[in-house]
Amino acid sequence: MDLPKLIPGKRFTLPHPPGSADALLLAQLAQRDKAAHQITTIVTADAGDAQRLIDELTFFAPDLRCTLFPDWETLPYDSFSPHQDLISERLATLWAISQGAADVVVLPATTALYRLAPPAFLAGYTFHFKTKQKLDEAKFKAQLTLAGYSHVTQVVSPGEYAVRGGLIDLFPMGSTQPFRVDLFDDEIDSIRTFDPDSQRSLYPVPEVRLLPGREFPMDEPARAKFRSRWRELLEGDPTKSRIYKDMGAGVATAGIEYYLPLFFDDTATVFDYLGAASTVVLHGDLEPAFQRFWQDTKDRYRLLQGDPERPVLPPESLFLSTEQFYAQANAHAQLSLRAASAQADPYVEFTALPPLAVVRGADDPLAALKAHAARSPHRMLVLAESNGRRESLLDFLRASGVNPPAFDSLAEFQASDVPMALPPPH
Repeated sequence: MDLPKLIPGKRFTLPHPPGSADALLLAQLAQRDKAAHQITTIVTADAGDAQRLIDELTFFAPDLRCTLFPDWETLPYDSFSPHQDLISERLATLWAISQGAADVVVLPATTALYRLAPPAFLAGYTFHFKTKQKLDEAKFKAQLTLAGYSHVTQVVSPGEYAVRGGLIDLFPMGSTQPFRVDLFDDEIDSIRTFDPDSQRSLYPVPEVRLLPGREFPMDEPARAKFRSRWRELLEGDPTKSRIYKDMGAGVATAGIEYYLPLFFDDTATVFDYLGAASTVVLHGDLEPAFQRFWQDTKDRYRLLQGDPERPVLPPESLFLSTEQFYAQANAHAQLSLRAASAQADPYVEFTALPPLAVVRGADDPLAALKAHAARSPHRMLVLAESNGRRESLLDFLRASGVNPPAFDSLAEFQASDVPMALPPPH
């Protein structure tokens, strides 16, 4: 497959390949971008395609560092906050982008409309600590609190910490595991991971990166800015709002995320993190997704505006408009994958398979698969969703007289000459 040459400021449109061929095409594009030290950003019209592409890209190109930038999974102006695991994943993705530690970023189209904290916030509120480093326990606890971490009796989720004698248990945002910091006087004697279920220490690590506990700051200057901008941008008596009063007391009320612009002079977008060298892929028909999002958001705004206890910011301050999204995307090299016409078959490399369904109860349930294998000049990979399904499928195939080997990677299959095989689950 020949990849098009992409030029910043211009959009190249291709028909959407069938099946998983879009992931193969994008994996090749991302490998080309990686060789040129560029990041590939894929914006999907359908949220389900975002997770599918993450799985399939790593199947076709295991060397690519692929990351998903997830949605908050709340509706605009909801009065509850996103789950801490989602916040953790979002912060980890933004940090990976800013540090050049991601080759591919995939995100749903509506997620790309959300305004974000500026990159300077993440840089200024992220710090590292390592073994043998001096650490003032009282100052460290104060720093964790200001970074948005919750003091708990037992650490089980990202954004929590606990102190027991000379031990500090900590679950950093963006981390897959918590850490136990053992202090000897005012020095870090050791740092070990631990199991949050059993609370047993596991293996030592030399250092820990600590991302902020939220997507906004909670120190005194930030809270003062929040209150000042509240009085400037929102009508009514601020003392009637619990959110305003909680912020004065240093409490982040549930749903505070939809007041993000009050913490900063200027918000950012995902494009500010990507930088100018990113290739932007527009996967699918984004316009209907944008239209539905904005219609729902405006409806919710009209319903909720005017509440003195919980006044809401106008949608334009929280989200990019469709025009603003495309204006920012147009600064990048762009590839658009749009649905092809029903009559056209634009790819000679990819054709839909004939019906190969198993016919239960037939004398030969796999007759269609065997006939296709016999007449096709191509080798075949039969995919399964999990290791358990792969083993069940292997047993079924062998019982029907088909004995494909099972390989541990796509590269291993490509290096062989067997006509049919099962790779690992993707």
